[in-house]
Order: sequence, then C-alpha cells, then structure tokens
Amino acid sequence: MKLYGEFTKLDWLDALGIDENKVPTSFIIHGEWNHEENLKLWKETLKNEMLLPKWNAVIGKYNQKNIGFANVYGGPMATNIIHQFASIGTELFIQTGYFGGLSFDVNYGDILIVTEAEMNDGVSQWYLPNNKSVKSDERIVNATIDYCEKKGYKYVTGSVLSTSAMLLETKDIVNDWALNGHFGVDMETATTLAVANKFNKSSISLLNLSDHLIQGDTIYSYTKERERIEAETDEKIRDIALYLSVNASLF
Repeated sequence: MKLYGEFTKLDWLDALGIDENKVPTSFIIHGEWNHEENLKLWKETLKNEMLLPKWNAVIGKYNQKNIGFANVYGGPMATNIIHQFASIGTELFIQTGYFGGLSFDVNYGDILIVTEAEMNDGVSQWYLPNNKSVKSDERIVNATIDYCEKKGYKYVTGSVLSTSAMLLETKDIVNDWALNGHFGVDMETATTLAVANKFNKSSISLLNLSDHLIQGDTIYSYTKERERIEAETDEKIRDIALYLSVNASLF
C-alpha cells in the first residue's frame, strides 16, 4: 500500500479522476478566502470542455489550451493543488492574489511581479529543506515584464516574505520585514514556487496590493477608491495569467 509521497503519475491521475489528455499545461493558483465568486468567474472563462477535479478547482479550454484554476487560502491548500498537478504533468504554475505592502516604492494599482520569496510559510521548507528563499522562473518573469510594458500595466518587481500567520503582524514585525528589502508579504507565494521547483516546473507570482502595511493600512480600512483600484488590478492580473498560460511553450 502506497502513501501520498509514493504516488506515481498514474496514481495521481486515478486519484484525481482525470484522463491524461485533460491535464492542464498551466494552473493559476489564486490566494483568497472568497472562493465562490472566483470560481464562478473562472468557470465562465474556462467553460469550454470544463471539468471540476476538486471542490475549489476548475479545468477547461482557453484558446485551445488546457488551463486550470484553483482558489486557495494559505500554503497547505496551495500545496494540495500544485503537488498533485505537477505530478501529472502541468508545466507552469501562476500564483495570483494579494500582498501587504512593505515598501513605499509600491502603490495601489501596481502589479507586483515577484522575483523571489522568503520561506516563512511552514510548508515550502518541506519541499526545499536546504533553502531559505525560492525564486520565480526568470524566463516567465521577463515575459511578464515584456507583456506589462506592451499593455501599459503599472508594475514593480521584487521579493516577498510568505507567512502563515498574518493576524500576528505588528508594526515592529512589518518594519523588520521591510528592512530585509521585501516589497510585500503574502501567504502562498513561497509555497507555490517551492513545490513547483521540487518537481522541476516553472512558476511565478503576480500579486495585487490589498493593504499597505508600512503605511498603516489594513484589509479592514478599505475605501471605495481602494476597492475600485484593486478590482481593476485583479482584471489585469487575470489577463497576464491567461497570456502566460496560452503562450507558456514560447518562453
């Protein structure tokens, strides 16, 4: 009898109930607790030949490519998707979601193209035990920058710290993270990059500024203007994620 770490590709295909020709070439991993709204949106986007391998995931066709989307919250949920789909052949994982700002060089409406993540999430260390940080795929980062330049999207590039305990954040903790040079803090990026790296798959993280911690903003001090900017930035990030997914083989 096998345990999970001993499963082969065929074991995971069987467990997921997916035919090999339905395996997505890319998977978008979105970090947010509001899964119902996000799944509804992506079910509409990927409605061609759509299938639902998990309660929080959808796979479908977009421009003739098999693409997956999953809504996760925190590293353990992200791992559950990436480990299994990397095992059956998905080649590119794109983390999307939100980050708390740690730098005055980033503003609401900027897309943070993450180049590297510090591994304080409690999950990534199991996949890369000798690492303290993990990088996004440089080719995918460069392709994203080129696309943002072409589309006129505002962006910054830099590192994040990934944690699993956001409600313990204090001004002193946030200032320490900022002094380490991080642009932001999130909950999933290090996990996504590390698990993909473990399976020799490509990965990147594209994040939206939700709460500018270094300025004292929280997710509970939203304004109508912040909500508007966040929604517009989400739309741009979805556009980038689809572009990368469709063109992944070219990078």
